[in-house]
This record gives sequence, C-alpha cells and structure tokens, in this order.
Amino acid sequence: MLHTSKINQPVFVASLLTTTFFALFAAFFPEMSTQYFGQLQSFLVTKVSWLYVLSVAIFLLFIIFIMISRLGDIKLGLDHDAPAYTNLSWFSMLFSAGMGIGLMFFGVAEPVMHYMSPPMGNAATVAAAKEAMRITFFHWGLHAWGIYAIVALTLAYFAYRHKLPLLPRSALYPLIGERIYGGIGHIVDSFAVVGTIFGVATSMGFGVQQLNAGLHYLIGIPEASYVQIVLIIGITALATMSVLLGLDRGIKRLSNLNMTLAVCLMLFVLLFGPTILLLQLFVQNTGAYLSEIISSTFNLYAYDRRDDWIGGWTLLYWGWWVSWSPFVGMFIARVSKGRTIREFIVGVLFVPAGFTFLWMTIFGNTAIHEIATNPASNLAGAVSSNVPVALFVFFEQFAIAPLLSTIAICLLTTFFITSADSGALVIDTLASGGEEETPVWQRIFWTASIGIIAAALLSLGGLSALQTLTIASAFPFMLILLVFCYSLFKALRADYMLQDTVQYQGTIQQFSKTNWKQQLASLTAHPELNVAENFIANSAQPALEQLAAEFERNGISAELATETDSVRLSIAIENAENFNYQIGLRHLAMPNYADDKNDDYYRAEVFLLRGGQRYDILSYSQEQIIVDAITQYERHLHYLYLAESEFLQQET
Repeated sequence: MLHTSKINQPVFVASLLTTTFFALFAAFFPEMSTQYFGQLQSFLVTKVSWLYVLSVAIFLLFIIFIMISRLGDIKLGLDHDAPAYTNLSWFSMLFSAGMGIGLMFFGVAEPVMHYMSPPMGNAATVAAAKEAMRITFFHWGLHAWGIYAIVALTLAYFAYRHKLPLLPRSALYPLIGERIYGGIGHIVDSFAVVGTIFGVATSMGFGVQQLNAGLHYLIGIPEASYVQIVLIIGITALATMSVLLGLDRGIKRLSNLNMTLAVCLMLFVLLFGPTILLLQLFVQNTGAYLSEIISSTFNLYAYDRRDDWIGGWTLLYWGWWVSWSPFVGMFIARVSKGRTIREFIVGVLFVPAGFTFLWMTIFGNTAIHEIATNPASNLAGAVSSNVPVALFVFFEQFAIAPLLSTIAICLLTTFFITSADSGALVIDTLASGGEEETPVWQRIFWTASIGIIAAALLSLGGLSALQTLTIASAFPFMLILLVFCYSLFKALRADYMLQDTVQYQGTIQQFSKTNWKQQLASLTAHPELNVAENFIANSAQPALEQLAAEFERNGISAELATETDSVRLSIAIENAENFNYQIGLRHLAMPNYADDKNDDYYRAEVFLLRGGQRYDILSYSQEQIIVDAITQYERHLHYLYLAESEFLQQET
C-alpha cells in the first residue's frame, strides 16, 4: 500500500496534472505546441525584454550588496552551526546541478557560433574572437549564478534561520505570514515543481542526443531515437539508485566524480593545446568581461536593433537560468547549511563562475584557434550543422582524441545522472511539503517521471516546444524572484537588528560579586562531564526556576524545559519574536595550550533563539545566571521595540 502521509496533496496533484497536460500536448501536437509556445516567447522578447534585462541586473546587484554589507555576517543556520559539507564536496554538488551538462554541450559550440556569426562586425576576425569570448562569458558568468544565488540564499535563510520549510513559499513569510501554508504557497510550490520537471526533462532529452552522437562518433552506435530512449532508461535507472542512496552516499559521491573527470578533461585539453596562449587568453578574457560587465548587462541593442539576436541568445539564457533557478537554488540551499551568507555568496557566485570562465577559455579559444589556423578543419561546419557532435569533432585535433572522447562520454553520463537525481530529490521535497525523509516510492516516482517525459518527447517530437514553454514560464517566476529579494532584505535587516541588540558584551555586572581569584581559577579550569552536569542541576536549573517563577508573578507566562545537559527558559510573545534562553553543555577537545592531562572538557554556553552565543557561564553563581538571562531578555525587548518602531515608520 502507498503511504501518502509525506505528500502535500494540493501541490502533488496540481503539479502532476499540469505536467501531464503540457507534456501530452507537446508530444502529440508538436507542430501546434511549437507554434503557440514560440509565439508566446516571441511576444515576451519583443515587449518585455527590458524587464528581463533590468530584473537580472537587479538580482546581481542585490546579491553583491548583501555580500559586502554587514548582512553577510549572518549565518544560514543557528549561530553555532558548522557547514555540513567540505568546500570541495559543496562546490562539486552545486556545480554539477547548476550547469555541468551545459558546459559540455556549449563549451565548444557557443564561442564558435559567435566567432562565425557575431551580432556586430565581421565574422572570423580577431575582433570577432574577442567578442565571442566576451559574450560567452557574459551568458555563463556572474548573472547566471546570481540568479541561482538569489533563490538558494532565500530558501536556505528562511529554512535554517527561521525554521520554516525548505520550500519557495517560505520566502513569502515576512509578507503574508501564516498564509504561506494556504493557496498562495501551493501555487508557488506547484510552479516550482512543474518548472523543475520540464527543465530537467528537456535537458536530459537534448543531452542524450549529444551522448548518442558521441557514442556514434566513437564506436559507431546508430544515432536514432530508440538508442536515445535506451540511454534515458539506463540513466534514469542509475539516477534512481543514486536517489535511493541519498544525498551523502549517492549525489555527493557522483558530484565529486564529476569534478574529477571535468578537471582531468580540461587539463588534458590545456596541456595538449596551445597552453601558454590559453593562459594568456584566460586573463585577457576575464579582464574584458569585467571591464564591460555594466554596459553588457544593460545592453538591449535599442539603437541598433538586434531583436532576433538578443532574443535567441541573451534573453533565452536569462529565461533558461530563471526557469532552472527553483531546482538549482533549492538543491544548493539543501547542501549549504552552516555557512555565513558572505561565504555562501562567494562560493556560489565567484568560484563556479571562475571555473566556467576557465573551461570556456580552454575549449572555446582552442576551437577558435583551430578554425583560424587550420583551413582544412571541419570544426566550424560541425558546429553549424550538428551541435551535439561538435565536441567530439573538436577532439580530433589531439593525438589522444579517443581518450578525450571516452572521458567526455563518461562525464556526460555522470552529469546526466546527477542532474536527474538532484532534480528528483528537489521535486520530491517540494511535493512532500518540505520533508527530507520521504518514502522510497515517492523518490522512484519522480525520477521515473522525468525519464518518461524525456523519452516520450524524444520519440514523438515536441522536445523543442517544451523547452520554449519552460523558458517562457520564466517570466512570471522572474517577478516572484523580485518579491524574494524584497522579502529577504526585510528579514535580514530585522535579523541583523536582533543580532546586534542581543550580542553578548561581557558586562561587568555578572562579575561584580565574584572574587577575582575565583574568576581566574574558573578561566584556567577545564571541567569534566560530572562537574558540568552538576552545574546544570545545582546552579543553572534552580536559577532559571527562580526567574521563571518571578516572570509568572509578573503576569508573564514562562516555560522551563530541563535535561541532564541543558535547561531552557522560553517566553512566548504574542505577534513578535519569542524569547529563548538556554544553557547547554558543549563537549570540546582539550586545547593545545592547556596544561591538562584530560583529552576533553565541557563548557556551559548560552543559546538564544538564533543559536549559541559562544560564551561560557559554568563558573557563574545562581544570581549571576539570573542577571545574565535578564540582560538577554532586556536586549530582546529592545530589539522588538526597534523592529516595531521601524515598522510603524514604514506604515506612516
């Protein structure tokens, strides 16, 4: 029997019906769907291109502002949380989900296409080569990752900092409050589910065509729809296994393998290609991109009309990145708990963009160099006639071409698997109301759905139509992202105000009645577990019991929760942030500077609503504990006053 306790039925049903309808329409009426969806996309390009360009510029400027401001100090999680993954594993996972397949598909093709057909100027010239790389960097650089970062940061912040579900609806909490659990929230989450399914399915469909082209080129396997369907079945089966293994044992390991293969492939091309020239071009390309990033960002070719070009390239990319942002952003959020916002933005924005620039330089400039210096090369023709096979034709210029093609096929396969399994993981989370541990059948269901849609569209036609619909659907979600920015900024300002107000400053009053010799002895001591537990039972708990009783006498309801290693005082405040004061034991390794025979020791640290404050009160008397708790309560009330005052100013 299927257990549906982990399903959010409105989102699950609405997403399934919408996905089925559009997939069937695109599959059985490919020409009609291509015409309708194409007209919709054409309308958006001609009428609201300015809004696309302006919105993407706002996203990038906003995320950079958050990074360099004091708001970047806030942690995605409680103040004492540590990152869940190492930097290498974290980067590998977000990169594999973000655009790994795209780099394989367009790493050679896009620079060559811009070189042979630039938006302005003559083709196949030095100026065209410079412009080709600048445009490629622009389409695959900071703007793309800025869009992903907006979604990922917003979801991670509200999930790990405010304990809301890891769902797009949670980003609206500062604006509509508990209504996120109603119809508005269901619509936002359903939109994200449909966009993710279509985005991953169309990418799998087009990517399998490249994989089939590579296998045909390398070992003669026919280029045919039945071969591609078999490949989809195999990839879906492997993706299902990865999803069942979970995030740590499945997706993380595959992502690490992806990065290893990608770096090996890139280094082979660098070392066996024009190495010094490529390194010089990487520096120059990056400089040209950064020097012209502002003018490129706002360029609509309004004075010299290039509607077909900007619609077929820049706006197409902006729509594609926005349409993928719920999937990629949610997956990045899932693996980013415990990092500060500044660390998160640097990792999501600059590290992948830098790797992408290096990749595009090595593959794109090597391809352009081959075309410019070898008139007999058929690479330009391969790009114009058959983009999926272009990468493998590109490898012909190397003596180790078979090895490079084999690595590329392996990398394509692993990229497909990680895109499918991470997509299924995200869809499952969305459709189950934010649950991370769901029944096996749900994960299998969504993984299989992606594969079935991709296979059906490949065999019946309509893949291009669905891709067009996916990109067109980015327009309403782009407006939602603008709301995300406002909501996130509002919440971050309030959070920083709280953090600044309640931050521990080592006030003198806690130590005013302590003998200085006693205080010095406590600083040099490293208590064992029994001493720390005695402190909780005989000092911390009685002190907070006294304080709770005094709150009750003053008409304030106070709740006390005790365990052997902690005691917590909670005060519910109507229509405002609750107050939480907890004393908990932390088990630490003995520091190297300590002259102590033990290997470990314990601290009694204070934890507030936003996490640990990293100061030890194990030597405090009951009176000092009460004073410390009241001090933190006073700071909390001051924060509520400031927040209320700011709200009233905004209202008036």
